[in-house]
Amino acid sequence: MTTVTWDREQPASRGPGPFLSVRDLSVRFATEDGVVHAVDRLSFDLEKGTTLGIVGESGSGKSVSNMAILGLHDPAYTTLDGEIWLEDTELLGAGPGTLERLRGDRVAMIFQDPLTSLSPYHTVGRQIAETYRKHRKAGKAEARARAIEMLDRVGIPQARTRVDDYPHQFSGGMRQRVMIAMALVCDPDLLIADEPTTALDVTVQAQILDLLADLQQQFGTSIILITHDLGVVARTAHQVLVMYAGRSIEQGTVQEVLREPRHPYTWGLLGSMPKLRSNVDLPLLPVRGTPPSLLAPPPGCPFHPRCDHPALVGSDVCFTERPELSPAEGHRDACYLTLAQKREIFDGQIKERL
Repeated sequence: MTTVTWDREQPASRGPGPFLSVRDLSVRFATEDGVVHAVDRLSFDLEKGTTLGIVGESGSGKSVSNMAILGLHDPAYTTLDGEIWLEDTELLGAGPGTLERLRGDRVAMIFQDPLTSLSPYHTVGRQIAETYRKHRKAGKAEARARAIEMLDRVGIPQARTRVDDYPHQFSGGMRQRVMIAMALVCDPDLLIADEPTTALDVTVQAQILDLLADLQQQFGTSIILITHDLGVVARTAHQVLVMYAGRSIEQGTVQEVLREPRHPYTWGLLGSMPKLRSNVDLPLLPVRGTPPSLLAPPPGCPFHPRCDHPALVGSDVCFTERPELSPAEGHRDACYLTLAQKREIFDGQIKERL
């Protein structure tokens, strides 16, 4: 494990591996009340041209972990440990100059709220063109033409005239398209989409998701999709990472995690969603209680205060020892229940409600 340094300009290198590899990432914030353990030893891989869906309740560490990939945390208040490899470049140990060259070029992010992420003082065309000029050393005319091209590509009607409009002149769905155009203007290898469909109606949500899928197919972009909406994950993702209290508690393909989930927290996430084809007489199965404080995470399994099954484990290990992700490749989870117990509970109590 490597503690981050902020002054090294020459990134480390490594041999062949996944396109993006996060290893034992921890993010801690110093506050007046104490140290917030926002992300705790998170590890995952992302292959080129695929989509990873990261799900979990608010405060589970989804956005914080991905902001670490972009180097957006203030080093004065943040401690980061671990490794983040983008092909042969180690990002946590890279200096500010290296990260600045990567952001917007090889790695881009769509933030949650486009109205607050876009500057109200500049036209959308100028904001898109600025990124292109910085990374491609283009002139004003070329950058403006590229901005118009990107607005047209993401489905903004009359792009040649709307390029000179300001963010407040666009609807919520159109502003989100502008954010996508800005993120993709330099054809990045990795796109991080943080709740890209939040506060949009279902029709616009579908359009945005179709747009991301089309662009991924066209350019081979790798996508990390952060969302609360498991329906969005089911539609768009190849792999799923479930986070709770800053930790990874289940990982696998979208079919494995959503059709045969193994962790009680994942059962709760799925059980709390109404289904069109489910029995209307069956009540929803929400996760009881609230997420733990990250100032003082509970000992043992962080989910045990909300879990209904510790007694089945047969010891107090759920309350004293942190469960690790199962070491096998493929579908992995961090729970002390045996696989047979998980299948029995899921088939007997959960499956019919999903």
